[in-house]
Amino acid sequence: MPDRVVKSFKVLVGMEIHVQLATASKMFTGAANGFGGDPNSQVDPVVLGLPGVLPVMNKKAVEFSIKAGLALGCKIARHTKWDRKSYYYPDLPKNYQISQYDLPLCYEGEFDLTLKDGSLRKVRIRRAHLEEDAGKLMHDAPGGYHIDWSIVDLNRAGTPLLEIVTEPDLSSGEEVATFGQELQKLVQFLGVSHAQMQMGHMRFEPNINVHITDDQGKIHKTAITEIKNLNSFSVLQRATDYEAHRQIEQWVETGSLGVKSTYGWDEATESTFHQRNKEDANDYRYFPDPDLVPVEVSEEWLTELKTQIGELPVARRKRYIDQYGLNPGDAATFAGDRRLGDFYEATLKSNARPARTASLILSHGFRLSNVRAKPVYDLGLSPAVFEEVAIMIDGDQISSSAAATIFDRLAETGGTSAAAVADELGLRQVSDTGPIDAAIDAMIATNPKPLADYKAGKASALGALVGMVMKQGKGLNPKLVQERLKAKLGG
Repeated sequence: MPDRVVKSFKVLVGMEIHVQLATASKMFTGAANGFGGDPNSQVDPVVLGLPGVLPVMNKKAVEFSIKAGLALGCKIARHTKWDRKSYYYPDLPKNYQISQYDLPLCYEGEFDLTLKDGSLRKVRIRRAHLEEDAGKLMHDAPGGYHIDWSIVDLNRAGTPLLEIVTEPDLSSGEEVATFGQELQKLVQFLGVSHAQMQMGHMRFEPNINVHITDDQGKIHKTAITEIKNLNSFSVLQRATDYEAHRQIEQWVETGSLGVKSTYGWDEATESTFHQRNKEDANDYRYFPDPDLVPVEVSEEWLTELKTQIGELPVARRKRYIDQYGLNPGDAATFAGDRRLGDFYEATLKSNARPARTASLILSHGFRLSNVRAKPVYDLGLSPAVFEEVAIMIDGDQISSSAAATIFDRLAETGGTSAAAVADELGLRQVSDTGPIDAAIDAMIATNPKPLADYKAGKASALGALVGMVMKQGKGLNPKLVQERLKAKLGG
């Protein structure tokens, strides 16, 4: 048995997040930027690093990066430059990457993270710098065939990449995954990245170490390990927790605090594995790129970008809860998608209840969205239609169940009037007490057994009686039927 005892420990996790930016072209050339395509089809002489070519900066990528930095509470550098980061790897044809070293575009930010228990955690942003992505080195052939060599696809090479680096302010796999999810929502909301994990638009690299307090009160700090290229939130959480546990067990069993290293994740064994010891900055031989001019961010340019950001998801979510009374889950759904949130707010131009229109969008809107593989705001159903249906339900003009039929017909025909569809299909509820009383009288005359059960105090009998009345007449208002029936039966 080892004589090292863990009295307590503290896990510290900083994040490096690589976000591919959704520009039409690549970072330093006009080659197309996008996922897919035949291998090595989205390349040009600049991407291939051919002799004599010169890079030209993508202004839109710089603007997207500034927007993300502002949303993360970062300071924006008014003067920055490009640096060459030298290393040899088959998916980097130039043998160097154009990046930013000592003068990042965005720095010293702070992001308020809402944890699962509702508490807030401030995550400091050390820097967010812009660079170009490398290509992709594959060790299996297309179709899953095993090969004894590696193949290179350079379609990804040169893609604008925003690398966001946090301070070690996270302390568990759950917190790390939550931060990743919130960051994904943020860049999607801003429109700066599609942030689709399965397409490699976002890749996460947690940097993990543990401060272990032994039974004598002495603190032992393990070396930082970085887990490379995690592309799902589930893996991000499990890999972080596993690595923290592995470092603690290593110290208990051997007394070793390890060395600064890079690790990978093996999904089959659900464990991390050592790849290599970590390089230092001087190993990359950074120096200013002589082919690119520095970036100067003017006050006018910065002001213009600030106005384009608008209200951020965290503020929107709070406003939807406070102003519209939505529950936190529904508020987060609308706040996380700018166009969906704008669509929802457009349903509240008149007298519709916010909770009612939200419910209609999240139920019938999302149902049709799944069937037609289109977002709600592209279904052809206007916000005014959702507003109209909400008002009709709350005004007892139609039943809640009739809403599905109305939305289906409008989506099929491209119509714009819910009232017209309700009239066409006979979905209007009858709220005239005359036909309702007549239907009640007819039911009473022919159903003595349920009536006797109700008068004997059997609560479930009332529902059965209401159902019988509804069958007596078409489109009767069930709420009014129940009220009139209880009044007539004296209870």
